[in-house]
Amino acid sequence: MGDSEKYESLLLRNQLCFPVYLCAKEITRRYTPLLDELNLTYTQYIVMMYFWEKQESNVKEIGDTLLLDPSTLTPLLKKLEDKGYISRTRSDEDERNLVVKVTEKGLKLREKAVQVPEKMGKCINLSPEEAKALYNLMYKVLKNVKKEQYD
Repeated sequence: MGDSEKYESLLLRNQLCFPVYLCAKEITRRYTPLLDELNLTYTQYIVMMYFWEKQESNVKEIGDTLLLDPSTLTPLLKKLEDKGYISRTRSDEDERNLVVKVTEKGLKLREKAVQVPEKMGKCINLSPEEAKALYNLMYKVLKNVKKEQYD
């Protein structure tokens, strides 16, 4: 086996991770001006979408759903609370458990945010079928990678 064949697997054109990385980076970059109008970072936007759907949760459920560890999630929640979008209170049943709820101000932000997916959809420019296929494939990869982590 020659050197060119030996190192074929290391060529960028043969890496699935490289276009995934580039897409994630570019899509996040395209979100930035839209989210600046909402005074949110991309990760804060993801958390707010979670709350627009769930209304209330605890830190463990949020972290498990969004795959965010507590060291990332705790300061993020604090910043969203400082902006008035969520509230954090100790559970009456178990003081170790922090109950996080979306506020009225946080719900009103949803009205401004509703245009973000449409604008991003135009930017990405996939047919509904292509978008669904990509979504399913990405979650399949995520499931497989997470499974490998625990095998």
